[in-house]
Amino acid sequence: MVFDNFADAQWYLLGTTFVIALIMGAVVNKTNFCTMGAVSDWVNMGDTGRFRAWLLAMAVAMIGALVLEGTGIINLNDTFPAYRGPNLIWLHNILGGVMFGIGMTLASGCANKNLVRLGGGNIKALFVTAVMGIAAYFMIFPFPGSDQTLMSLVFLPWIQKTDVRLAVGQDLGSLVSPQHALVARLWIGSVIAALVLFFVFRSRDFRRNFDNILGGLVVGGAVVAAWYFTSTIHLQGLFDTVSLRNYVANWGMTDHPAGAVQPIRSAFVGVQSFTFVNPTGQVAGFVGYGFSKAFWTFGVAALFGVIAGSFLWAVVTRGFRLEWFASVGDFIKHVVGAALMGVGGVLALGCTIGQGVTGISTLAVGSFLAFASIVFGSALTMKVQFYKMVYEDASFMQVLVTSLADMRLLPNGMRKLEAI
Repeated sequence: MVFDNFADAQWYLLGTTFVIALIMGAVVNKTNFCTMGAVSDWVNMGDTGRFRAWLLAMAVAMIGALVLEGTGIINLNDTFPAYRGPNLIWLHNILGGVMFGIGMTLASGCANKNLVRLGGGNIKALFVTAVMGIAAYFMIFPFPGSDQTLMSLVFLPWIQKTDVRLAVGQDLGSLVSPQHALVARLWIGSVIAALVLFFVFRSRDFRRNFDNILGGLVVGGAVVAAWYFTSTIHLQGLFDTVSLRNYVANWGMTDHPAGAVQPIRSAFVGVQSFTFVNPTGQVAGFVGYGFSKAFWTFGVAALFGVIAGSFLWAVVTRGFRLEWFASVGDFIKHVVGAALMGVGGVLALGCTIGQGVTGISTLAVGSFLAFASIVFGSALTMKVQFYKMVYEDASFMQVLVTSLADMRLLPNGMRKLEAI
């Protein structure tokens, strides 16, 4: 789609993003698609239904990305964030993923799920989203009167030393065959997607569960749709068409707030798909800068779209109801979880959707690391919570070692408590 002016192109981008996110929000509410719930069902009850729905979303997104890129419609080598970038920030992905997994368990759901709950009337989710957004904002943007972010103060001085600079992109295709990366991606991605789909649909219970199938298809399809629209919107230049990102990077905009938002905004209008931690930080900036147009971004439209879709479904089905914290301890737990999600999500370059579906659709190594780390962090937290509830007098180390033994990450002989 080619536009004559930036305003029309921007509104088209925001509008399509909002509609796709609205559909996703309604379907996630209807189907109870929940990544934290998926891990909980698996760890606590041995039920893999919702986990398979998550995997189905990954496979659908992967197949869609492969088809679009293989036919030349899109190019995912330069995205926001840079999933395939040559800088393999493996420790960022792992540490941030674990933090996010712990946080989403304490906060009763990932970033996307809390937006869905917010649309359904859950006031707890409003606090979680706000705290997560503030934490994410200061991971990205400087503190007032400073040129330092939370990322540069706490993490970058030491964690950057572990980064691995690759000669090629970090996607599996480039790593296996740098000269024929696209062909390699098609083969590797097709094999991975086929194996995932085989695992997903081999379960008779899953095949009979309409909601799980619908949730996986819609979430994965939404990621593909966003890749398509953000890749195919262009502006007519003097001699050729240019992407929105190149236009903003090369032609100054007049509505930017102070603080050198210009280079950040050019990234915000680049090729991208759904992720829900960074956008909460963008919303914090949007509000903090007096609703500046500089923060009218894909991420902001996606966030409000999911809330609106969930709200509409809740109203139509008469499921809208206000919910509040059960106790002061419940409030503290959710706030801590929200802060961990905000920090961890930015550090890992994404959340359960941002890395677990969108990032994996690019076949980036960092996305697979982040996904595994999120699952690990969440599962371990659930184990620790469960053992602490049963063995109230046990120390944290006893509970932690026993939980790791349960997960077969430590020898069973090291177990400190009776298995439950």
